[in-house]
Amino acid sequence: MLRWILGGRDAQGTVEKSAALFIGEEQPKNCFTEMQVLKGHFDIVRFLVQIDDLRFASAGDDGLVLIWNVETGDCLLELRCHTQQITAMTSYSFIRGRNAHAALITASSDRTLSVSFTQASAEVCCLLVLVRLDVWLSGGNELCVWNRDFELQCKTVHHSDAGISAMVELPKNFIAAAMDKEIVIFKLSLSGSDIVVMAMRHLADHQDTIHSLISINDGLFASGSHIGELIIWDSVDWTIQAYEHILWEEPAGDSQSEVKLKQIERSIQHMSSDGEYIVAAVGSGLYVFNVLMKSVVAYRKMAHDSNVLHTMRLMSCSEDGSVRLWELQDLPLPAEPASSGFFGMFGTFGRSGKQTGPPAKKMPEIPGLRSLELIGDLIGHSGAVQMFLSFKEKGLVTCSTDHLLIIWKDGELQSQLRSLAVFQKLEENQKL
Repeated sequence: MLRWILGGRDAQGTVEKSAALFIGEEQPKNCFTEMQVLKGHFDIVRFLVQIDDLRFASAGDDGLVLIWNVETGDCLLELRCHTQQITAMTSYSFIRGRNAHAALITASSDRTLSVSFTQASAEVCCLLVLVRLDVWLSGGNELCVWNRDFELQCKTVHHSDAGISAMVELPKNFIAAAMDKEIVIFKLSLSGSDIVVMAMRHLADHQDTIHSLISINDGLFASGSHIGELIIWDSVDWTIQAYEHILWEEPAGDSQSEVKLKQIERSIQHMSSDGEYIVAAVGSGLYVFNVLMKSVVAYRKMAHDSNVLHTMRLMSCSEDGSVRLWELQDLPLPAEPASSGFFGMFGTFGRSGKQTGPPAKKMPEIPGLRSLELIGDLIGHSGAVQMFLSFKEKGLVTCSTDHLLIIWKDGELQSQLRSLAVFQKLEENQKL
């Protein structure tokens, strides 16, 4: 579908394509049948941030921030914020006087923060807005706290070379920050107009680098590591509520390339949650976890032809250049029947991930296991799709290493809107 517009799409990895996941041109459950290509960047586009119901911002390696209208696809504003690639971006809404304002905060490899081009003392990798305290945080080799006027309030001491890669807000003015293999719990203390940030605890339960850190709900947050460890934490007392170790079968050979490939494939690159489920991107696969049941609901070992980079609800995008839509269906699995290796991929919740019996005999003990079936395949980019942003009925926005953005729209809805516009125009002409 639409492959001819921007050229062919090839997988950017050594993983062999799965014929079982070819969906064809007929996709009745896929509403995204129209696309609008947006050009403006001249390098990789890595970030998308929603500003309001109509506007979004894009940023990437060219140092530009572009503001777009999702309905028309018009570029509303071009901001030349940085001289090097942008490493993080977020939006910040605040009230000044009686008016509501929206600001974009970006961080770059040139060690500047914008909108005000405040000088940072180190490279910033992530940003977090704390609406309740009316401040925002920048994380890298240092953790800095800024007010809404972009004035530095305080910062922590210099950290290790690994620095802070991700942050989430916790209750009672705490935040969790991922630093290499650890999660550090910081507390923001208010003393009059002054803010002090202190490290309260180091959670060292991961065995490898943490790639993903997300908030699940007010009471839980989750972290995922390079070797497939998924840990769910209590947001108040920071204890482990669930532990899952996603393991692959051992490679047949002993070559270094096979071992390296195995490690890459089980890495948790990204996670998202709606409060009930966690969708984890693990190598080229997808795994859906029920938070309340503490169990795997569905999985696909090869959901894409290459590494999955971003997930949201039952959608995913990948280095293979595609965006895929999924649906949970009841077993049996016609495309990927459950194999005896299923329990070799997953450990049990708890600190131990060891297998205690033959995998095949345990299958009936898993309640509610469902299949993850492909219902839509959006092919328009010629490079890796970095992330996407949903505007619900207004469309889906994707960005890619091909320097392009695409707005995917509901074709039936757009046809109805065009017909309505024509009728309105005819009525206006008749009145004249």
